[in-house]
Amino acid sequence: MPIKEDFCHDKKPVGKISLAGGEYFHWVWPSQGLVEASKDEQVVAAYKTHKEKMEKLGVSGTMVAVDWDSCVADGACIEACPVQVFQWYRTEKDIPAIKAINETFEGTGSAVKEERKDYSDNADPIREHDCIWCMACVSVCPPQAVLVDQGNQEWHEKAAGTFQKMESGSANPHAEH
Repeated sequence: MPIKEDFCHDKKPVGKISLAGGEYFHWVWPSQGLVEASKDEQVVAAYKTHKEKMEKLGVSGTMVAVDWDSCVADGACIEACPVQVFQWYRTEKDIPAIKAINETFEGTGSAVKEERKDYSDNADPIREHDCIWCMACVSVCPPQAVLVDQGNQEWHEKAAGTFQKMESGSANPHAEH
């Protein structure tokens, strides 16, 4: 199921994933439901191997968003990204995905397609702030679990409490004509 374009509009994040150093983080948004991941044999088998319950995880990231409930750990997005926005989260911290929410990562996880821990791993946009908006990741994702939309920065900022609406019209409304 393609990630919904309004997945973060007028919603509250369920958590965030931070990049060590304090400056960068991305939100995790409410789940769109257990979809492709819960139907993929390799993903289901990996969860069983870990003795982990498959539960709704949500969408990781805002401007570069990955629906973790659709992600089947194919790695095409990781391979396609020219600036290494993504990492396999489990290659840095081998914890259940639900516990990755509200964690801080160093950004040392693998950005190589074949280096996923297993099919319970997810591509995480840990360096969302480095995205160059090329859309390569969007076009190669088999379950269409990736959405790149610079316009979603407004929703990221609203959730962070930093959004400032730009006034339309002239830069100085009091300037003499």
